[in-house]
Amino acid sequence: MDARSTLRQSMRQKRRALSLQQQATAAHKLLTVIKKLPGIHKSKHLAIYLPNDGELDPTPIVQWCWKMKKNVYLPVLHPLSHNRLWFVRYTRRTPMTRNIYGILEPKSPYRFIRPAKMLDVVLLPLVAFDEQGGRLGMGGGYYDRTFSFIRQYNAQRPRLIGLAHDLQKVKELPIESWDVPLSCIITDARCY
Repeated sequence: MDARSTLRQSMRQKRRALSLQQQATAAHKLLTVIKKLPGIHKSKHLAIYLPNDGELDPTPIVQWCWKMKKNVYLPVLHPLSHNRLWFVRYTRRTPMTRNIYGILEPKSPYRFIRPAKMLDVVLLPLVAFDEQGGRLGMGGGYYDRTFSFIRQYNAQRPRLIGLAHDLQKVKELPIESWDVPLSCIITDARCY
């Protein structure tokens, strides 16, 4: 097992070990930190994920976005393009289904897709992170492939923000050439 796989396994165990109360407290603290983020109030189109496998729960952020009349989108596995994501509008009435990984995503997404380049902010889950903005995901490369245009064309939009529990921070991550850098990483404690 390589260093990234070993770290991935260790960090996933740590975040899954958090109690429901710890998860709920972290989710509400996260919302407080997000609300203070420069530019977040001007953003109209935000992509967010639904938590899985002990990920920091952004549900309070989703509810706040709806209250603020922001458009919320969820990642959906792209049915035609290998290992890429679509972003589909998400409301309280969106019918949901489980994808091949058991993660909830909007069912029948074709009418409400927003191109990745047209999103203002993307909040994405992390398995581990470092203070230099390095991100370790689940290993599928979905976000890196979907947002490779940011690195290729030095695009300023969307703003990619990683979400993680503070306990997922490591000193330094092994970074690969295909890793798309994040604007910042937000935990239940602070913004890096």
